[in-house]
Amino acid sequence: MEQAIAFPLDAEVTLVTSFQDADPMGVIYHGNYFRFFEEARRVMMDKINYGYLAMNESGYMWPIIDTRVKYVKAIPFNHRIRVCATLTEWENRLRVDYVIYDAESGQRMCKAHTTQVAVSIEQQEMCFASPKVFIDKIEQWHKFGSVDQ
Repeated sequence: MEQAIAFPLDAEVTLVTSFQDADPMGVIYHGNYFRFFEEARRVMMDKINYGYLAMNESGYMWPIIDTRVKYVKAIPFNHRIRVCATLTEWENRLRVDYVIYDAESGQRMCKAHTTQVAVSIEQQEMCFASPKVFIDKIEQWHKFGSVDQ
């Protein structure tokens, strides 16, 4: 029997797109969307005290091994967007789903996901399951909605 998640791990950031992120047509270059995803993912992982420094200290790095992006509507520069990230898989890999919305109208502008795997820094080998240190943090978040320092 599957247990319902009481506190899904997610995050939301609001950003204003920059001129330097735009292509010559004045819309955000498609490769720059990953910076927006990264900021939402960073905020999400900070909620469980497992940001990049904590990952490194725990002996693991988490490279992205797969991604998919669906560009729904072009985002112009100097535009307020809301970027939402939700952790949807964590037992064997991390899958983070993203949605970018127009911050004013709420219209969806992009939908994406990234997949990351744990790699032992010491052995330089990919893990076939998420490390216990990470699973413990996720389980605590799902149970209490917070993680002790």
